Amino acid sequence: MIYPYKKTEPVIHETAFIADNAVITGDVTIGEQSSIWFSSVIRGDVAPVRIGKGVNIQDLSCLHQSPERPLVIEDGVTVGHQVTLHSSVIRKHALIGMGSVILDEAEVGEGAFIGAGSLVPPGKKIPAGHLAFGRPAKVIRPLTDKDKQEMERIRKEYIEKGQYYKSLQKKD
Repeated sequence: MIYPYKKTEPVIHETAFIADNAVITGDVTIGEQSSIWFSSVIRGDVAPVRIGKGVNIQDLSCLHQSPERPLVIEDGVTVGHQVTLHSSVIRKHALIGMGSVILDEAEVGEGAFIGAGSLVPPGKKIPAGHLAFGRPAKVIRPLTDKDKQEMERIRKEYIEKGQYYKSLQKKD
């Protein structure tokens, strides 16, 4: 379901896949070939949510923000199942592992990988191209070529799956 919040409606690129039971409301922008998966909630009713191109927000994720602290997700980001993102910045081609929580004013660097179940506390900066893991998240090591290839495989797979599911919606 897509809802306005007061006078502001979500702006969703025509090529984005939005699952029928996802909820999107308010000041939300979703870029081209992005996908918002089943039972995810994106509320732009406190501050803006900006989602770039080729982003996938997987099942059961929750995106929200604090006053005057937008949530920014740059191009090519993968957000795993049951992730909570709150007033943070996720840089290009990062991957947020399943069940992770990224809190206010945290920043995940370009191409970084947050391991499943991690907690990135308020204001924490994860450097580009590194693996961080734990509660609280700690930087573990630079990513390997194998890590980067797997992240790219997942990103491309979600673009393809999103476009497939979008094609099914057009047939309804």
